[in-house]
Amino acid sequence: MTQALADMRRDYTRDGLTEANAPGEPFALFRQWFEDAVKTEQPPVEANAMTLATVDAQGRPHCRVLLLKGLDDQGFTFFTNYDSAKGQQLAASPFAAMTFFWPTLERQVRIEGRAVKVTPQESDAYYQVRPLGSRLGAWASPQSRVIADRAQLEGLLKATEQRFSDTQPDCPQHWGGYRLVPERIEFWQGRASRLHDRLNYRLDDHSWVRERLAP
Repeated sequence: MTQALADMRRDYTRDGLTEANAPGEPFALFRQWFEDAVKTEQPPVEANAMTLATVDAQGRPHCRVLLLKGLDDQGFTFFTNYDSAKGQQLAASPFAAMTFFWPTLERQVRIEGRAVKVTPQESDAYYQVRPLGSRLGAWASPQSRVIADRAQLEGLLKATEQRFSDTQPDCPQHWGGYRLVPERIEFWQGRASRLHDRLNYRLDDHSWVRERLAP
């Protein structure tokens, strides 16, 4: 197994990333790369899937895959249960990081910054366009808590369905969005012989500074 892992490698030759084809700020480049990923990546890869890393009160890191649900010039938005493990971690330390990986394009984007809650109006607007099952699930699931078995979860969902049998569920107060406000965004383009292109944008006194990093 160890040797098999050591022998696993792939040479990246699809594209390059130079300063000449990169804008002075990162959001335009992210949008272009994201559009490329939507057009190129095939299931089971989801273009808006990203790994979110957080840190708990003891300084221990945690990460999981989530779906990006909003993007504007303020930052990158995702939604969750505020009482979940990640919600508690963000309450203890608001700093977080995201990583997008698009294997077909041989591209990766790393984003670091501070996570802040979106407004209740933003959370409600997204909640209302979710499928009914997802809206009910936000009420039914005590996310990240230990439960006895699958039957308990299904029982909680059934009780929630009965509760809202005559009305549409509203957005729970314990559920909503976070916006990761970036302080650093790195674009990684795979290149041959592991000499990858890495363009890093860092926020310096409200202005973006672009710089090349060694692979």
